[in-house]
Amino acid sequence: MNWCSMFSHVDFCRVYFHRVVGTSSQAHSLRPEYARRTLVLLQCGCWPEHLENIVKATWIALMYGLLALLLAGNARAEMVRDLHSASVPVANQGSKALTAAASQALAEVLVKVSGSRLLLANPVIVKALSDSRAHVQQYVYTRNEPPETGFSVQLEFDGEYVTDLVRQSGAPLWTASRPLVLAWVVVEDEQGRHFIDRDNWPDEAQVLIEAFSRRGVPVQLPVFDLEDMAALSPNDAWRLNAAAIQTASARYNVQDIVAGRLASVSAGKSAGDWSYFYQDGRVNRSVTVDNLASFMRDGVNIVASEMATRYAVAPTTGEEGDMHMSVIDVLTYPEYAAIARWLEDLELIEEVVIEQVLKDRVLFRLRAQTDAAQLSSIIELNEHLVLIPTVDLDAVLSYRWQR
Repeated sequence: MNWCSMFSHVDFCRVYFHRVVGTSSQAHSLRPEYARRTLVLLQCGCWPEHLENIVKATWIALMYGLLALLLAGNARAEMVRDLHSASVPVANQGSKALTAAASQALAEVLVKVSGSRLLLANPVIVKALSDSRAHVQQYVYTRNEPPETGFSVQLEFDGEYVTDLVRQSGAPLWTASRPLVLAWVVVEDEQGRHFIDRDNWPDEAQVLIEAFSRRGVPVQLPVFDLEDMAALSPNDAWRLNAAAIQTASARYNVQDIVAGRLASVSAGKSAGDWSYFYQDGRVNRSVTVDNLASFMRDGVNIVASEMATRYAVAPTTGEEGDMHMSVIDVLTYPEYAAIARWLEDLELIEEVVIEQVLKDRVLFRLRAQTDAAQLSSIIELNEHLVLIPTVDLDAVLSYRWQR
């Protein structure tokens, strides 16, 4: 979407002043997205011509102040490195089993990259799955434990091929930079209520971790030390109280938190609930499952699908567009390289070129398949890149490198 073409001069003032500044009674409705897009608009020079310089400067300062307030404690993100690979079980190492595994693995990879299982019904994807083995870059077998359960094969696909497939299907593309999720899971059984942790329930904890990995979402489990146990007991977590859970999670510096509870209700059946807390929202789901593993997979799917609606971006149609991004307070070559490498890993960016280095400022030229506003929402996931209000005439996007 081209935000710069959306508003006339009058509309720009009226809509953004109402939405972002508002009145005291509207303070609760402020959203980071409005402030962020306003900054992007102002930085690319899309302000009403009749505004004087001092008004521009005041407006920018106001937007930056709001953005800093609203985005205080940006979502902690990690770069997911295995988006284009998947591990699937096989009965043997024969060619037929490998072909079937390649189709299953490619389907899993496509869901990770798009954030949605709906694209698997797309005719383009259905055809590609039938020829998936031709696009396997490498594969490795490992024997399962216990050995009589057969093998698993890890298959890796060409990243460019996967990205092109998603684009051809018209599905959104979810970049590898994704928020880290903190997971609190409490189970009620004959022993009472207890958390799923690595020390006492390692197999169950591993099931949860692997389920998140299959959807390409980084996850962290609480350490469950004395500080955690004092902040949140199993009974407190069972109530899924947002304030209690978020307070206990504060030490982990995350904004994305999922909490689940599960109890047996009849022979072979269990009922549970999931609550997913993120920057300014909450999603609740109730599920009935056969076992704990199914419950965990359901919770992971809830988180991944909701997260993808916020961060997966439909590539713009037509040719890629160039835009400039400046970063200040960059003092060393490794810092230049780290920024460039991170940008190159974003699937929506086709090319990254360092055009100018002047003292502590580096100017990048980006060829991207999205617009500045959407790209800005993705870049904000990098905790080292802080949006700044400075109107850089050479750049649409301006950031400060934060060590």
